[in-house]
Amino acid sequence: MTANFEGKSALVTGGGSGIGLATAQLFCARGATVTICGRTKEKLDDAVASIASQVPGAQIHGVVADVTNEDQLSECVDAAASHTGVLDIAFACAGGAMHMGPLIDADTQGVRDTVDLNLVGSFLTLKHAARVMTPVKSGSIVLMSSGAGAFPHRWLWAYGMSKAGIDSLCDYAAEELGDVGIRVNSVQPGIIDDELMAPITAGGGLLDDYLEQMPLARLGTVEDIANAVAFLCSDDAGWITGEHLSIDGGHHLRRGADYSKLFM
Repeated sequence: MTANFEGKSALVTGGGSGIGLATAQLFCARGATVTICGRTKEKLDDAVASIASQVPGAQIHGVVADVTNEDQLSECVDAAASHTGVLDIAFACAGGAMHMGPLIDADTQGVRDTVDLNLVGSFLTLKHAARVMTPVKSGSIVLMSSGAGAFPHRWLWAYGMSKAGIDSLCDYAAEELGDVGIRVNSVQPGIIDDELMAPITAGGGLLDDYLEQMPLARLGTVEDIANAVAFLCSDDAGWITGEHLSIDGGHHLRRGADYSKLFM
């Protein structure tokens, strides 16, 4: 069954590109009023224009906000809720990796920045989405984790530990917020063919390593992830909470990718 989001309001952080943009477009195509946020106004404007051109009548809005800034994030959540009076869906998609490499050579600030963007940004999105969902005792929140948070990917440990924290946050939030009817789940994508992963998907030893460790030996698409997020946010998943959904072509069945190959 294809989920219908008519009359629903959704927030997608990191919605200016990649998985966030694809998910926002899917929500719009299925009838939701969608707010995307990101740090760059030009990118958000382009994303809003792209969705409007692809989805006739799309109710799409952009808000400039840094997910690590609580005041900005809180205002963004309030803006998303203002369009329909409630916030039904939040997808905490914003994230990135500011450090790769061996532990003993780690740039400490890069590690801090990675944890701040991924884990703290997801926490703030969850905190303020739950704040506006609690009075109506309903809502679905999906957090962006990664296969790197579930099993080791050599030299990607800073990113991976921040994503593992997101899965733990998902568990704690799902247990606590179930009392007020809010569901919380996370998704764990594998290697996705989008602009963020372009240095890997262009080819080379790391891409080969990914594909060798993947039973369904192909790159994922942004639509693969968007469809899974839409399912988790739909009524079809109404009895699912605290789940960490692997969307990785089966990569989790084998070993993690070796990021040292990116530097060879």
